[in-house]
Amino acid sequence: MTQPLRASIYARFSTDMQRDASIADQIRSCQEHAARQGLEVVGVYSDKAVSGSSLMRSGIQKLLRDAQNGTFDVILSEALDQLSRNQADIAAIYQKLQFRDVMIETVSEGIISEMHIGLKGTMNSLFIKDLAIKTHRGLKGRALAGKSAGGKAYGYKNAKRYDNTGEPICGDRTIDPTEARVVRRIFKDYAAGLSPKKIAEAPNDEGIPGPTGRGWGPSALHGNRERGTGILNNELYIGRQIWNRLSYVEDPDTGKRISRLNPEAD
Repeated sequence: MTQPLRASIYARFSTDMQRDASIADQIRSCQEHAARQGLEVVGVYSDKAVSGSSLMRSGIQKLLRDAQNGTFDVILSEALDQLSRNQADIAAIYQKLQFRDVMIETVSEGIISEMHIGLKGTMNSLFIKDLAIKTHRGLKGRALAGKSAGGKAYGYKNAKRYDNTGEPICGDRTIDPTEARVVRRIFKDYAAGLSPKKIAEAPNDEGIPGPTGRGWGPSALHGNRERGTGILNNELYIGRQIWNRLSYVEDPDTGKRISRLNPEAD
């Protein structure tokens, strides 16, 4: 009697806005597909709230290690872009798995071939670029309207407001009275000639948490002038909102985002 092929399921969702239920839904879909195809599910791997543009994910890394050890014959996922949205990464994954005689099969595309890798890899890469452009455009519109386009400044809190349809209105903020008093005192003390180190002593002595929720340090006050970090360099406190100061690129070796200063004209 022929033994069924051993399959391991991989599931992923990419942002904190999605839910753990998304993982469960993907796994259930893959289990149903495995039953229809006569595959024996021997493992389940997942990554939560992690981008598919990088392979720096614990779940996918363990999946690939186990594939090299011959733990299973098929990797089963809901769609190819769950494994990776990066064209080079998905091609490398496919080559390594082919060498180990491990197939990739998805619920939406079926058994994956070189054609899928080329076409879907290109489409996924274009999707990421298009998504980045649309996100940037939306944030720019929000910033031009005087709203917050990301990040949270000490002394402010996000305002929860909704439109007529019940959809949340993003980008509104209000002043936090307690934190605002600390901000005013910081500027007053700095104007009086006190150093950031000396200024930080008072809120620490009084047990007032800093912007990170921990104690105060000089860097929380002076930060980096070029990057506009630190309370004393944040122009929001004089009513001027600066947006698009930094751009971010992903280091292909580490998968980490690296920030770079944009020209001031941008």
